[in-house]
Amino acid sequence: MLDTWLFRSLEEVREITWARMLEYNEERDHDSLGGMTPAEALQKAEASNFELSA
Repeated sequence: MLDTWLFRSLEEVREITWARMLEYNEERDHDSLGGMTPAEALQKAEASNFELSA
């Protein structure tokens, strides 16, 4: 995706990359999470009363 862009500076590359990473990791739904976003999956996990035994 980013290879099709022309950038003015390295800072611009960093800003666009950071925004894309946040969208991918926090806002986009993931099939591996049952169609939930990572934020939704985290909320669901925190609300769970499931406990792991050591």
